[in-house]
Amino acid sequence: MQLAIIGTGYVGLVTGTCFAETGNNVVCIDIDERKIENLRNGKSPIYEPGLDVLLERNIKEKRLTFTTDIVEGIKDARVIFLALPTPPGKDGSADLQYVLNVAESLSKIITKYTVIVNKSTVPVGTAEKVHAVLAQRLDRELFDVVSNPEFLREGVAVDDFLKPDRVVIGSSSEKARKVMDELYQPFVRQGNPIYFMDERSSEMTKYAANSYLAMRISFMNEMANLCEKAGANVDWVRIGMGADSRIGKRFLFPGIGYGGSCFPKDVKALAHTAMEHEYDFKLVTEVMKVNDLQKKIMGAKVRNYFGTDLSGLTFAIWGLSFKPETDDIRDAPALDLIEELLAGGANVRVFDPEGMANVKQIFGDKIFYAEDQYDALTGATALIIVTEWSEFRNPDFDRIANSLVHPAIFDGRNVFSVEKMQGLGFYYESIGRNVVHAQVRDTLPLRETTIIRDRGMMD
Repeated sequence: MQLAIIGTGYVGLVTGTCFAETGNNVVCIDIDERKIENLRNGKSPIYEPGLDVLLERNIKEKRLTFTTDIVEGIKDARVIFLALPTPPGKDGSADLQYVLNVAESLSKIITKYTVIVNKSTVPVGTAEKVHAVLAQRLDRELFDVVSNPEFLREGVAVDDFLKPDRVVIGSSSEKARKVMDELYQPFVRQGNPIYFMDERSSEMTKYAANSYLAMRISFMNEMANLCEKAGANVDWVRIGMGADSRIGKRFLFPGIGYGGSCFPKDVKALAHTAMEHEYDFKLVTEVMKVNDLQKKIMGAKVRNYFGTDLSGLTFAIWGLSFKPETDDIRDAPALDLIEELLAGGANVRVFDPEGMANVKQIFGDKIFYAEDQYDALTGATALIIVTEWSEFRNPDFDRIANSLVHPAIFDGRNVFSVEKMQGLGFYYESIGRNVVHAQVRDTLPLRETTIIRDRGMMD
């Protein structure tokens, strides 16, 4: 099938590449000339495991091409996917200007029946708005508008697209439904369902799914905070809860808040949708509040241990992206933590396998960007773990101890078990579990030892 994807961001690029992988001829369109040139040369603007291999293969096989010319890009397309940014406004509402502007452009150049698909995450009623824009110039017989929300998890997006647990399609047109069913059949051969529904229900499904997952995360973060005060271990609480088939095991891991391109934006958008319909969605509102507070938890732990004045201290941070296997730092908890440490007068050394270039665009030379995780420890007073990359899970603890000025680890993702840390000589503080206390080593430099003793941190 001939397809066009308008927008080569995260969703658009994964969508276009994966459709090409199943034999479709796909043209990806974007106004960014530099990005398009890089894509033509097989250079992806994002880090996503497995995407580069598919990108190279489908470019080579000429099933996947890129252009900045929308007229050329859509001329043969049977289906056009809109994978455009919908950034949140100050009130939390999704900004639809890019979607509607492209719809207006399409209304001037479509000449044959085409299915227009909203692939971006958009508010309830967007399909109707796109339809209205197209209908200003196009005959009703020349187009249908479909809602087809994406459910891609960054870090495993290629697998999610190629082997979806479900496909959701919102359309009132039987003709459009048949086109979409044909397009998605190669992805559901193992029996996973395609759910056809009306456009508004499809749009709401995306917001409902992400907001519910954000709620689970926030609930466990609240439980972890309570466990700390009550002397319980959130690890055991999580395991006990997850064994209940009505609850399940996923999204029950506590930490220092969610981030990324989806959860923060979609929860805000759902809250705004509720407000527009004069409904007070209290639960969603509280999820946002809980997450904002949770992002400050690690900074509070550090200040509680070292004092409010962090001047003269250096902190190593492992992990900057909002989750492993991505370079996405949008709304990442690490950004809040870095801001807080700098505001307290501290020096900050960071390492992330993929996210440092993006962080450098924000902080510039205010922080030090290490060559590897151990380089980040050089001269550091303590280590803070923010993102649970696999390479952080089994580190050389002797090397950590010998590098840190003070043997303290603050673990924002519960990467290490409390039992393991008890015999290693570190002060270890995590989320929702007992603190592991340790003696300060005699080898601490005199000045640092004095600072720590004066602040009451000698355990």
